[in-house]
Amino acid sequence: MATDQDQQHHHQNNDEYGVLLYYKYALIPDLTSLLSFYQSNCTSLSLLGRVRLSPNGVNVTVGGILSSLEKHIAAVQLISLFGGTDFKLASSHYPLDDKVAQESGFTSLSIRIVKELVTFSPFPLLNPPDVSSAGKHLSAVEFHSVLQRAHQENAIANGELVLLDARNLYETRIGKFDMPNVETLDPEIRQYSDLSSWIDDNTERLRGKNVLMYCTGGIRCEMASAYIRSKGSGFENVFQLYGGIQRYLEQFPDGGFFKGKNFVFDHRISVGSSDPNVLGNCLLCGMSFDDYSSRCRCSYCRMLVLVCPSCQKKEAAFVCELCQKHGKIVGSAPASENGISETMPGNELKCISSNDVLSCQMLQGQGANPPRKLRILCLHGFRQNASGFKGRTGSLAKKLKSIAELVFVDAPHELPFIYQPCFAEPKPENAASLPIQDIPPKERCNRKFAWLIARDAQGRSETDWKVADSPFDPLQYQHQTEGFDESLVYLKTVFHQQGPFDGILGFSQGAAVTASVCALKERLKNEIDFRFAILCSGFSQRMEEIERGSINCPSLHIFGSCLGKDRQIANEASRDLACLFEEGSSVIIEHDFGHIIPTRVPYIDQIRGFLQRFI
Repeated sequence: MATDQDQQHHHQNNDEYGVLLYYKYALIPDLTSLLSFYQSNCTSLSLLGRVRLSPNGVNVTVGGILSSLEKHIAAVQLISLFGGTDFKLASSHYPLDDKVAQESGFTSLSIRIVKELVTFSPFPLLNPPDVSSAGKHLSAVEFHSVLQRAHQENAIANGELVLLDARNLYETRIGKFDMPNVETLDPEIRQYSDLSSWIDDNTERLRGKNVLMYCTGGIRCEMASAYIRSKGSGFENVFQLYGGIQRYLEQFPDGGFFKGKNFVFDHRISVGSSDPNVLGNCLLCGMSFDDYSSRCRCSYCRMLVLVCPSCQKKEAAFVCELCQKHGKIVGSAPASENGISETMPGNELKCISSNDVLSCQMLQGQGANPPRKLRILCLHGFRQNASGFKGRTGSLAKKLKSIAELVFVDAPHELPFIYQPCFAEPKPENAASLPIQDIPPKERCNRKFAWLIARDAQGRSETDWKVADSPFDPLQYQHQTEGFDESLVYLKTVFHQQGPFDGILGFSQGAAVTASVCALKERLKNEIDFRFAILCSGFSQRMEEIERGSINCPSLHIFGSCLGKDRQIANEASRDLACLFEEGSSVIIEHDFGHIIPTRVPYIDQIRGFLQRFI
């Protein structure tokens, strides 16, 4: 029988504040009814926080009195679709800091219907991950045992297992799993929507491995593990920590193999173990520090950064390590806490340095270096040149100038001048001896080049013109199959002398060569390194042995929407080329403007959206 003292203690515990986190992937038959339930239940229980509902499930982070949270759990469990849900309930202090509470969404109740519970990619994927194919769940104890065994068997030496952190960089900087003899992959991403691109770029590091994944509470691993497994053969063995780091720390209060603190998306900011060691460091002075309560953010990308109190007093603006890698610095108007520019006394320009990574400029009146743009190497089409292609893509370059720099080069195969006189078919027998005055003088013509040439192709003569054998043949590109090896050697030189390049843009024949280079991406590492490809009016050439969906390179495919819109390259040819790339990492834009790169809305917005993922 409970004593009065026990009852009083129980009452006090129920009056304590707490935080509740849970998610559930399931088909929601009636979103409107579920929305009404959450509005009524959470309001009546005075719960604050975030509730996200989608046709595929729910994601909830709310705070309130523990007894109210327990009543909420009981009500949710009465709904059949929530069977098996992992409710993570923890006692907590009240949100004492208004700023932190507001940023984490604990000053109000926000219930919204969204398209997806977590944004896995900044743009729609052609092959979105099916969460029902997610990696196998491992309990905290099972996860711990796998790491322990991998350490004992030296997993790095045998190359059988990799540990993949599915969280953002600022989370990993204050806490992570650290196990000797186990290879750990930290994607170093700003936000979860960047993870799909990292996976696309690092599939060879995951292929054939036992991939052990973890995140804060598990929801991000559901989508990411499903995406990895969707890549097919060699990606079947993907496992995830059930309940995330939170459940692991509950099972191993001393931290186990997890070092530091677990970043959480509520007013608590982070949750640690009994281990007092600090993993994080101040961005500026490097002192041990892991407290994000000041909410210091990068002046460029607004990502949270660790800045100790002493450095906060010295500096007004900060540059995160990712922006530092891209050469970004704080200019004449550093951002304030609200993201609004402030003028420094004396109009001085101030640069924030971190461990001497950035040089400090204090020159009055002199502008700071602009953020680094993406550099894209542009390959023109058949019988074109760099100058002409630059002119044809002038509108594209102008509309992308804030994020990308386009670099143009001539192809290595110079072509003869071709003149097609206006005569009826068939060609007259004396065509070869037409009077020279009937041919345009060569002074008016720019030199023309190609990446691929026909087997019987001849180089250009200094004095002679060549009369076309026939009128324009829309299928001529099918006969130009030679010269790739020379073009490949030439591109290696371009990358060495003019690189680095973030991506390659190919148009028509240039797109065909770009696709071939993408297929050889792994073999060309350290010679032709790039992160993405844009293929405009492309077609496959010399790629008969390439399997459908086997080219592992993030790609954007732009081509005419139907047969006849592009006289040179048919829709089917461009679509067949796109099918050679991994579906999950390729994007298709179809347009109605023929053999061009469209720059009107909405096409330019789609192009810009694709490029934004690489900035």
